[in-house]
Amino acid sequence: MPRPPKPRFVQTRPVVDAFLPDPLSPWGREEVMLTVEGLEAIRLNDFEGLDQERAARRMNVSRQTFGRILAEARSTVAEALVMGKVLRIGGGHFIMPPRGRRRRRRGWGGQF
Repeated sequence: MPRPPKPRFVQTRPVVDAFLPDPLSPWGREEVMLTVEGLEAIRLNDFEGLDQERAARRMNVSRQTFGRILAEARSTVAEALVMGKVLRIGGGHFIMPPRGRRRRRRGWGGQF
C-alpha cells in the first residue's frame, strides 16, 4: 500500500478556475486539469522567479518533488495551449499555511 501524499503548502487561492480558448478547436471541447499545487509551482518558479530549492521550501516539499510537480504542470499548460484545450484549475492535495496569530485553517483540497 503506497504512502499517502504529503500535503503541499499553497499561498493563495487561484484567481480563476479555467481558461477557455477563444475559438474552440474543431474536434470539440476537450479539457485538461491543472492541479492547484501545479499552478503554485508555476507561480513560484516562473512568475516570482524563485529557484527550485526556495520554491520547494515554500511549498513544504523536497526539491525533487517540486521539480516533478513543475514539469507535470508545464506539460499540462503546454498541451492546453498547443491543442486548444480548455484548461481547468482545481483539485490536488494541499493546505493553506498558517499565518500570523490566526488559527490554523485547512485548505480547500479537491474541487472548489
